[in-house]
Amino acid sequence: RYGSHRGTLASLPLETCIYNASGPRTGSGQALSKVGQSAAGAILAKSATLESQKGNPLPRTWHHNNDADDSHASMNSEGLPNSGIDYYISSEVIDEAVGDSAKPYFVSISGKNINDNIAMIERIHAKIKSGEKRISGVELNLACPNIIGKPIIAYDFDQMDEVLEAICKLDIFAKDKVPLGIKMPPYFDGPHYDRAAAVLNKYSNIVNYVASINTIGNCLSIDTVAEMPTIRSKGGFAGLSGRAVKYTALANVKKMRELLVADIDIVGVGGVFSGEDAFEMILCGASAVQVGTCHWNEGPKCFDRICQELKDLMQSKGYSSIDDFKGKLKEWSREGASLSRAARSNQKKGAGGASAGGPAVATKANVGIENQLITAVLMILIAVLLADKFNVITI
Repeated sequence: RYGSHRGTLASLPLETCIYNASGPRTGSGQALSKVGQSAAGAILAKSATLESQKGNPLPRTWHHNNDADDSHASMNSEGLPNSGIDYYISSEVIDEAVGDSAKPYFVSISGKNINDNIAMIERIHAKIKSGEKRISGVELNLACPNIIGKPIIAYDFDQMDEVLEAICKLDIFAKDKVPLGIKMPPYFDGPHYDRAAAVLNKYSNIVNYVASINTIGNCLSIDTVAEMPTIRSKGGFAGLSGRAVKYTALANVKKMRELLVADIDIVGVGGVFSGEDAFEMILCGASAVQVGTCHWNEGPKCFDRICQELKDLMQSKGYSSIDDFKGKLKEWSREGASLSRAARSNQKKGAGGASAGGPAVATKANVGIENQLITAVLMILIAVLLADKFNVITI
């Protein structure tokens, strides 16, 4: 069957390898239910803290353009507003989120300290042992840049090692083998990739996947009219997301796939707005792809669209499954560049006529010719009317 975008993550089967990132439109059971009803292959809850919290003061979000189709970047400094861990592991919320879909349901946690994270994990474990088997895994967020006074843990490699050492000893992971994922920040320098991967590889018997990347932290947007930041908290410093971060995300997915042992899956996240974006993530080595800002802008219908676009692209290339191209990014070559140029040239030529299965597309040249013809007809008509008026001819 061509174009199947089924996948596996932490040995869990996914009907499609595309699902939501934790954050936008994931804070309530109602919002999560809409993800469950979409084409998304899994459901990931909002990053939870031990107790509910309201997050940072408003305004705490910004889009460079309110038109979602033309928005290149977004920022947020939400500060993890959420309803607390007990809400996201309650049977009522899971009922609402999962419904009859039987999709994997992942819980995301982002404690203020290691003790909070351990306490949340123990509550999750207790819930599973009490009979709630629909919790498929835990995603530990070590990458949030928007908590006032709290650093990004995964940039402090010694602290990251200490946190993972403590977490990986817990029975839920060490004995019961509940899947564990780690949400990672973006890295920009070779030694940082190396250090992060070395820490993660130490715990490859417990850590099942990493999600790369979270937002690019500590970015700034300015309101030039008011001469102030567009976001209120943290002096305006916020996490950057949207199309602008895709290229950083691709680099992190590619590099992490090179450095991490094969037992650790990669989830690509950051700037995914289309099936082609998802294809690129998988080509770089991602086993699954999360969608955040596009989900924020477009709503859960984005999963249906992106899944269909990925399927169509795979069919056009003759791929029957994502394993046919996952992690198989080719080296640059003259032959490849020549094929790409030829494809672009054919696309431009096709724009002037009928495309396969679609109507003709007007080019600037076509429009110019049409305008000249219309002008000529109008001039002839005016000449005839004037000639009639002065009795040169009779109409």
